[in-house]
Amino acid sequence: MANKRKIINDPVFGFLSIPNDLVYDVLQHPYVQRLNRIRQLGLSYLVYPGAMHSRFGHSLGAMHLMQEAIRSLRLKDVPITEEEETAAMIAILLHDIGHGPFSHVLEHTLVEGVTHEDISLLMMERINEDLNGALDTAIAIFKNEYPKHFLHQLISSQLDVDRMDYLCRDSFFTGVQEGRVASERLLKMLDVRDDRLVVQVKGIYSVEKFLVARRLMYWQVYLHKTSVAAEQHLIKILSRAKELARSPLTDNRSPLFCSPALKYFLYQTVTFEMFGTHSEALEQYALLDDNDVLCAIKAWISSEDKVLSALSRSFIDRQLFRGELLNEPLTEAQKAALNKEYASALGVSEKEAEYMWSEHVSTSNTYSEKADSIDILYSDGTVRDIANASEILDLEALTRKPTKRYLFKYRM
Repeated sequence: MANKRKIINDPVFGFLSIPNDLVYDVLQHPYVQRLNRIRQLGLSYLVYPGAMHSRFGHSLGAMHLMQEAIRSLRLKDVPITEEEETAAMIAILLHDIGHGPFSHVLEHTLVEGVTHEDISLLMMERINEDLNGALDTAIAIFKNEYPKHFLHQLISSQLDVDRMDYLCRDSFFTGVQEGRVASERLLKMLDVRDDRLVVQVKGIYSVEKFLVARRLMYWQVYLHKTSVAAEQHLIKILSRAKELARSPLTDNRSPLFCSPALKYFLYQTVTFEMFGTHSEALEQYALLDDNDVLCAIKAWISSEDKVLSALSRSFIDRQLFRGELLNEPLTEAQKAALNKEYASALGVSEKEAEYMWSEHVSTSNTYSEKADSIDILYSDGTVRDIANASEILDLEALTRKPTKRYLFKYRM
């Protein structure tokens, strides 16, 4: 069999290498190739036009950083076999495989009680079946069931290669330079003590920069008011479409146009249990991507339903929900007034008018005391949490979870 080693040119990190046939075969799997059709930043392109990169590119970048991290740890005599290296690279390559169209929107609309992490594991297990169990070690690392805990930390922790890549990549494609982190230096400063990742004290400033960059990127990009408004707008569209799909047809309303994959989730309630008992659930999910949703919304502009038509047209024309900050939650009287206002203006019922606005709370924290800490290794062998080791970041500032409450409203 011909060797399948490949080199891929990445705009962020340069040339990335595919080290062996197994990694190449995983990359070629349809579930992985689907990530080419899902944007990494969901609807952020409506704010940052350059943010059109895919989850496939992010997964490749994270895999490259995993390879670099393992190379760095081996130079410090941390024992990692070739099999473990391949497994860790595959685990991070597949960590986002369960994401649906437009990031977390699907989790709030088309599936119930199912997270993208749940679906990622289901997809990994299905790929493992297709490859005759070759992913057993990768799945064990992903689930934190492998004896070497530090390998799981490289995939999921507060200083993992996933975060390193998405900060670098999203900063590059949005043009928000505050998100750029020194990933190369961070990886070179990694070490292992008592089966836990640590960062040599020489890298403490890079860790501080990493945490500050993450905080800035969340409020400038991931939780940008317009991006959140677009997401709430899309959630309302899909929620209305789901209600119409599950209501009896009337003489003046035609069946909703949608792809077979989108139809599967619109016309029935899909729970986590269904993914285990109905094989077609996972297969239909694997066919669902950004294109299904956008194509449907364009068609729904012509819907006989006033609410779906209005929401779809304004979304396609980028007349997104207008957001305003709230100091406190809306009262029932304020909600009723909003419903009356939209019902009167659009000629719909007050119940239907509920789709024209959304109350939403955005929140993010830079660092969590409850998760795996970022540990700093000093020259005398002692280890301290970054929250206590940093001279410029205090514990209260790191762990505080600032929130913003918004009212998003349809533009009339």
